[in-house]
Amino acid sequence: MPHRLVAACLASIALACASATLAAEPPRVLRTVLNIAETSFDPQFASDAASDAVIAEVFESMLDFDYLVRPLTVVPLTLEALPVSTDGGRTWLCRLRKGIRFASDPAFGGKPRELVAADYAYTFRRILDPAVKSPWLWLLEGKLAGGEEARAKAVKTGRFDYDAPLPGLEVVDRYTLRIRLNAPDLRFPYVLAIPNTGAVAREVVEAYGADLGAKPVGTGAFRLVEYKRSSRMVLERNPDHRARSYVPAGPVPPESQAIAAALRGKRLPLLDRVEISVIEEAQSRWLAFLNHEIDVDARVSSTFVDELLADGRLMPRLAAKGIRHEAALRPNTYWFYFNMDDPVVGGYEPAKIALRRAIAMAYDAAEALRVLQKGRGILAQSLVPPGIAGHDPARRFGAQAYDPPAARALLERFGYKDRDGDGWRETPDGKPLVLERWSVPTASQRDADELWKKNMDAIGLKLAIRKDKLPELRKMARAGKIPFRSDGWNADYPDAENFMQLLYGPNAGQENQARFRLPEYDRLHDEARRLPDGPRRTALFGRMHELIVAYAPIRLTQHIVEDHAWHARVTNYRAHPIRQFRFGHYGVDGPVPGR
Repeated sequence: MPHRLVAACLASIALACASATLAAEPPRVLRTVLNIAETSFDPQFASDAASDAVIAEVFESMLDFDYLVRPLTVVPLTLEALPVSTDGGRTWLCRLRKGIRFASDPAFGGKPRELVAADYAYTFRRILDPAVKSPWLWLLEGKLAGGEEARAKAVKTGRFDYDAPLPGLEVVDRYTLRIRLNAPDLRFPYVLAIPNTGAVAREVVEAYGADLGAKPVGTGAFRLVEYKRSSRMVLERNPDHRARSYVPAGPVPPESQAIAAALRGKRLPLLDRVEISVIEEAQSRWLAFLNHEIDVDARVSSTFVDELLADGRLMPRLAAKGIRHEAALRPNTYWFYFNMDDPVVGGYEPAKIALRRAIAMAYDAAEALRVLQKGRGILAQSLVPPGIAGHDPARRFGAQAYDPPAARALLERFGYKDRDGDGWRETPDGKPLVLERWSVPTASQRDADELWKKNMDAIGLKLAIRKDKLPELRKMARAGKIPFRSDGWNADYPDAENFMQLLYGPNAGQENQARFRLPEYDRLHDEARRLPDGPRRTALFGRMHELIVAYAPIRLTQHIVEDHAWHARVTNYRAHPIRQFRFGHYGVDGPVPGR
């Protein structure tokens, strides 16, 4: 046989063997878990962490936060470069990369469709549209030129005009969007890094209507291929996603340099499939993790911290099994809030303020942190968590202290007395007084309910516990139907405004679930968001905290440490301060156990 023919045969055999090997390679599958149910995958409607776990992978905002660089650094995602402002932050020019495509979908005739500047203009209009009821309205409300007028017209006519010109959103050309603000805002690029500003296509919104929240279509690295509400979501690699790799935008801490090296030159995403289960009960989640039914638990329940850690370090027996651990004090704050419109606990008159402050003083946040969280966190002395611009470590708000005798004295002083001798206090006008607290139906929340009952019993206040799933609680809270409950907030971006807006009056019905409306607080908020970081801005935040203590719409409790645990087959895993997951950067070694 001639040499050339032999060589050709050998090459064909080698190619066939390589093809067979590639064909036999199992898909790279990661399995993880959520401890609460999602609400929707409509990025402009949902605002909970569970929904964002999918939203952030399917949709793409213009900017993103670098995976490994610390401190947090904003980087382009769909833009060619960071947005440019030549007038001090009032106008921002955003130029898109060419060739980015939405995933193939029937809304596009079964084909992919290129991302253009008009898609982001449409997305921002959706946030403004009253019919969408976006909890992200605060990002643009009062900021985007012409936004208030467009909303007012929509309220008057009953329809938002998506085709009408809007001064704040100018599509310069196919790939360029100019955003105009009412006032300079040097922090506005943070808005463009929030996944919920990720581009949606008008064709998709109009095709799916009310089903949009279950049929997300974006330009991200993954697409949703399986969805069972409040139970299971499956993401698969988006075949229409562009080629990209990870290049750190700045210095990477020593503990993450090996991950940066492993990612260098690799096309993202590394995974082919992500399987997400919703398991609300802590014991079931923990057992699923130990039994290798899930690979990553990004928030190990405090109930099982003693089985995970000894003196703050991973148990040797777990380490020997290949389990890995990272503790992360994410920029978060937890509290309980009162509905200021509620006839029992709401209101601004002295007696109602006294009731809220008494409840705040009667709640033992230190015991809650010690018993319910197993000490995994620190007591909150500020709405703004440590590490966030605007946090003042020198300020401590003493009215948050645990003091049942003072609480009882305050109630007596303002007429909340036990008039009939049944052991429970009545209102100042002698009517029965029952506090209604809402929580989710899980074992950990039942423990929290017991602590609440013990604390309220100690000052003679009758407590009724009501239960529902978290998505329903969020809907009720936005509608002003919950008297009081516990809640928390993880930073969307590293600035105090992201937390102080939670009590901003115009945000009532959005993320201001306390429905707190105080002109002085709102005025200070408006001034602070126009200022650069500095002593004056920090002082304004301090005064706003004093008003929070004085009126008691919320009672701060803690900043929680999140314990991440994963099996050794998972690679490149690092807890991120902002995003709960970064599926696009994770990898796995080998097939799913047992498959």
